[in-house]
Amino acid sequence: MSNERKMSTVANPAPLGLLGFGMTTLLLNLHNAGIIPLSVMIVAMGFALGGAAQIIAGIMEFKNNNVFGATAFTAYGFFWWSLILIWINPFENIEAASAEGMGFYLAIWGVFTLLMFIGAFKHNRATQIVFGTLTALFFLLAIADFTGIALIKTIGGWVGILCGASAMYASLAQVINNEFDKEVLPL
Repeated sequence: MSNERKMSTVANPAPLGLLGFGMTTLLLNLHNAGIIPLSVMIVAMGFALGGAAQIIAGIMEFKNNNVFGATAFTAYGFFWWSLILIWINPFENIEAASAEGMGFYLAIWGVFTLLMFIGAFKHNRATQIVFGTLTALFFLLAIADFTGIALIKTIGGWVGILCGASAMYASLAQVINNEFDKEVLPL
């Protein structure tokens, strides 16, 4: 019996996680920017691609011993599921979330994201842009909920559009670079 280490046959899950995050973030922030209404389309995307795809990618990152990726994808996947539960509030006799409560919810996610942003400095520029814009997005949306100032939410929406688009780019750049076995799109 050989002591050689087996070569992993598990594909890089990061493009899936980034795509799930990016597309869902982009779609929700089209709403936050005032371009489209909040609808079941955003909720469904949040459940399927934002939630499930990221959770799957996160679990696969655990298998790859990537603590950063595992933590990010799994946490943000469950963020989407928790946000959907907040929106639909399926729990009897539990008060709906207030604007102030949502401000705290988003601020706590902002703190987590800020700390993940620090960790992103060990990664490529694309990852740094995703986490930097996501940090700004969470804090802008929290401030908007705390103050009730619609313009701050709109600005946050535009930051979120940039964040989602940058995550989609990071995802698809990895896919394209992998397919061509060289750097076609810089990260």
